Amino acid sequence: MQISEAADVTGVSARALRYYEAEGLIVSGRCANGFRDYCPSTIDRVLVIRGLLESGLPVRLIRELLPHLSDGSVGSDEVCPEFLAEVQNHRDRLAARIAILSGQQEALDAFLRRARPTGS
Repeated sequence: MQISEAADVTGVSARALRYYEAEGLIVSGRCANGFRDYCPSTIDRVLVIRGLLESGLPVRLIRELLPHLSDGSVGSDEVCPEFLAEVQNHRDRLAARIAILSGQQEALDAFLRRARPTGS
């Protein structure tokens, strides 16, 4: 499947597919004319990468995790403790950012409640 088809199927832009390849996250075959050719297993891998990116995991951690994934999941006995600690630290940083954003949202909500005319 060529890059435009792979982009349509995965919902990832052609530019992102080229980026994933440049970062070593995926490997594409090449057609006789030099165009990229994506096999079904690469498409599946792109979907896993997309999900990991959407969860907030950075590319550098995804690159370390991908070799351990076979069916989109990973067992704890397959990943070194240092990597798990990095993922936990990333998760903790996200939780802290969420707490800050939640506080800001609550402050804005309180402002809007006070600023809106009553009875409208």
